[in-house]
Amino acid sequence: MTGDVSLARRPRGSGGVIAGVCAGIADRMGWGTTGVRVVFALLGIFGAGEVLYVVLWLLMPKRPATFSS
Repeated sequence: MTGDVSLARRPRGSGGVIAGVCAGIADRMGWGTTGVRVVFALLGIFGAGEVLYVVLWLLMPKRPATFSS
């Protein structure tokens, strides 16, 4: 991992697909985004994925936009 990466959502347009929860978790942990999304999809089969995703969506701060000059 490079730098200090805090747990924050990456909304659409900056790598997130829906709310950026999976992308934010992947960034923080240094994992692949696809793998985190697969885990949430598998948890969704049992109903836990949707609930956990919504809770994290509400609790995780949105990553501030960064602009490059």
